[in-house]
Amino acid sequence: MRKLKILHAADLHLDSPFEGLSAGKAAIRRKEQRELLARLADLAVTEQVDLVLLAGDLLDSSNTYYETGEELIRALRGIPVPVFISPGNHDWYSAKSPYARLRLPENVHVFTEQTIRSVVLPELRTRVYGAAFTEPSCHSLLEGFRCEKVEGMYNILCLHGDALVKDSKYNPITEQQLEHSKLDYAALGHIHKASGLLRAGSTWYSWPGCPEGRGFDETGEKTVNIVTLDGSLCELETVSIAKRRYEILRLDTEGEDPLLAIPSRIPDDTVSDVYRIVLTGETDAPPDLNKLYENLSDMFFELQLRDETRLRKSVWDNAGEDTLRGLFLGRLRERFESAHSEEERIRIEQAARWGLAALDNAEEVVQHEDQ
Repeated sequence: MRKLKILHAADLHLDSPFEGLSAGKAAIRRKEQRELLARLADLAVTEQVDLVLLAGDLLDSSNTYYETGEELIRALRGIPVPVFISPGNHDWYSAKSPYARLRLPENVHVFTEQTIRSVVLPELRTRVYGAAFTEPSCHSLLEGFRCEKVEGMYNILCLHGDALVKDSKYNPITEQQLEHSKLDYAALGHIHKASGLLRAGSTWYSWPGCPEGRGFDETGEKTVNIVTLDGSLCELETVSIAKRRYEILRLDTEGEDPLLAIPSRIPDDTVSDVYRIVLTGETDAPPDLNKLYENLSDMFFELQLRDETRLRKSVWDNAGEDTLRGLFLGRLRERFESAHSEEERIRIEQAARWGLAALDNAEEVVQHEDQ
């Protein structure tokens, strides 16, 4: 059998709302998402793939912007090989969906039924199977499925579904179903963290995760898959086409000035990235988040700061003094010591922070975080 090279991507979620960002930056991110399509097309050309498989949730919903539809058509037209799309739970297929409305290029095949169907590509000696979500949830589509084995022909699946989650309402896919299918490769989507190359019996499979993070539940490097089949052998290479990354940095500030510590703990170039920096450790006074934000925000596309530091116990030593500070801390310490839960103690500590900041004529602590 000849080698077969596949570009496998999923979960682009074009036109995501980016609710954690300002309206202006959210619009920038949606524009950048559309640019992922062009980079995907360029990668297909550069890697000289034989086939492109887009395993669902290419769109975040059926309410797409006009520019997104135009860019989708333009990018797909720039891919010189067959492209298969298996709509998922976010971009499920209907007569009103973008996949039905848009005039997609002839090299693109969209699966439209909630039943496994196949398309034969004689020139590639390949049969591509797939199906579509036709509503936001979907039963197990691979239950009982077994592909037709033909000597010298690859059997490939493009499908959106919840892999290895037995009771999911999003087309649960089990390892037993994949093994029984006798597929050569299953290109899956839905899970946003990449799986790497997996195998069930003689069936190779993977899901690439999302190609670019959209929130702090999608941190780190994100990629798409280049899969090469050579008979019964399979190789997987991950390629990043992302412009930005989401990262979370937890920083123990005990004994350090956060303004000096933060730049030394991050990579050299973070200007394209979205960071959440969480300050921890025991301190004598609350960190000035506004000052930190003003001095550091230009180092990132977006910066969020969270204060999880704890007042050093010695701070309570002033409690009981015949001063305004002592009386204030004394009353709070009494409440702190009689608190019934850790959550209540944390709230009292935070009240102490704000009160001390006010007594010291410091700026009120503000958390710059997603809404």
